[in-house]
Amino acid sequence: MTTEFLGKQLSGPFTIPSGIVTTAPAVIQRVIDTMPEIGVITTKSIGKAPRLGNREPVYSQFAPGCFVNAVGLTNPGVDEALQGLQQITVPEDRFLLVSIFGGSVEEFVEVATQLAPVADGLELNLSCPHAKGYGMAMGQDPDMVREVVAAVCAAVDIPVIPKLTPNVDDIAVIGRSAVEGGAAGLCAINTAGPGYTESHGHPVLSNGMGGMSGKGVLPLTLKALTALRAETDLPLIGCGGLSSAADCRAAAGCGANIFGIGSGLTGMNTADIAAYFATVANDLESGTDQAGQLVRFDVDMAFKPYRVVANDVVCEDITVVTLDGDLDIRAGEYVFVWIPGVGEKPFSCLTHDPVRLAVINVGEFTERCYQLAPGDDVYLRGPHGVPVTPPADAHIVCVAGGTGLAAVYQIGEDFGSAEQPADLFVGARTANRLYFRDECDAVGRVTLATDDGSAGFHGRVSDALDAFLAEQSPDALANMVFYNCGPAPMIHASEAVQKRYVPADRIFSAIDYLTKCGVGICGACASPDGRRICVDGPFITSEPAAAAR
Repeated sequence: MTTEFLGKQLSGPFTIPSGIVTTAPAVIQRVIDTMPEIGVITTKSIGKAPRLGNREPVYSQFAPGCFVNAVGLTNPGVDEALQGLQQITVPEDRFLLVSIFGGSVEEFVEVATQLAPVADGLELNLSCPHAKGYGMAMGQDPDMVREVVAAVCAAVDIPVIPKLTPNVDDIAVIGRSAVEGGAAGLCAINTAGPGYTESHGHPVLSNGMGGMSGKGVLPLTLKALTALRAETDLPLIGCGGLSSAADCRAAAGCGANIFGIGSGLTGMNTADIAAYFATVANDLESGTDQAGQLVRFDVDMAFKPYRVVANDVVCEDITVVTLDGDLDIRAGEYVFVWIPGVGEKPFSCLTHDPVRLAVINVGEFTERCYQLAPGDDVYLRGPHGVPVTPPADAHIVCVAGGTGLAAVYQIGEDFGSAEQPADLFVGARTANRLYFRDECDAVGRVTLATDDGSAGFHGRVSDALDAFLAEQSPDALANMVFYNCGPAPMIHASEAVQKRYVPADRIFSAIDYLTKCGVGICGACASPDGRRICVDGPFITSEPAAAAR
């Protein structure tokens, strides 16, 4: 399904709007390699300097298929972003649209000049509604829009496409100014609002307000496209509320040439997204409307209240928090713990009835968790992630360090047996950092390893594992499936040992990549091969990325 766009013959008519899914170079490359229907590859908005953005929560659902977000223009800054984009291989039938933002005309020009050599076109973010001083603050002024577009167009020799906000009295006026400034095309719309969501009397988003997206804004998108098409014959990228072939047909009828689908991908893993875009492309060619049935309107992002029953300190920076209720969670899944006014972070549940959480104090949020007292309120959403599904006759071998024990304990409990108990290898720097020892002994065979030799094997847990595997027969090794969770160096060392004994497809690891939304949208948890840990994991194999279709 080819599409002509700004001088290129593209493999497909779709894009994923800026800030959604394709936010890391590894994810972008995986999408290029496996999803030909996505002809325009749009990056996350990139600014001059690094921005941490807002603390989690950054994404909230207020109705099925309807969301608010306030990521806060998180980006690594233009220098690091350029290095990442230089590593991407973009075939001739794709269009790499690099989104940029700035707080002034000069910043836009500076960023544009640096990134133009690696881009097929530049999207100008003149529409973000929740980052003070950026985006919408500039995009509501037609004179400023004209000035920014003209300055960037004068500085680069590739197409410039402003992304427009719906939060204006007449978007046609803004579009006209952009065209007068030299725009090669227009993108409409960015999120509307901002809007507000609350849960249990507290604002959900750490920013308080966020841009509204999803099914509810589709009428605004169609209105904007109609107004812009009346002003210009330039290509239009239509996005905002599209999630089916019927929506794309409606957008095409209002003037869209490229169809941006973003919030509709909420909850989809990488394979789901590939199947979805293949289906919606087929729908457009055949006149059907099957892809809409693949959209996850059942994603649950609601928070459930819990109260702290106990906070049992293990050592100076590790504690186990027990809550007053249970949770239906399967081995391998995880939850988000939310403390209003502080933030939210993902946790594996050490136990599910009652819910217990293992906490290592490494930052502002975990410091607050470390200080929780009986009677304090916390909130959980989830479970999220993919439960593990080892073969029925598998010999489970788990390797854990730090709070990684919480992720593998239930695996050993659920999939070990009296006939074939799980083997749990637990590592720590010193004996006083080990916890849940009696409980682990009850669910499997436990091998402890401490760096200083104060308990169990003297040395790294990967070395203890190596000594164990070296003694196993070929038949025993053929039945083993490995689950690793803990610090990245420990996991990489353990995987290196395991790969000497078994194929990579029987090794599953969960590394603590940054996870923000938990539903696959923000792309913050990208693995090196382009999978998103929050929806493709947390336990993933170390197999290479899927081959292109």
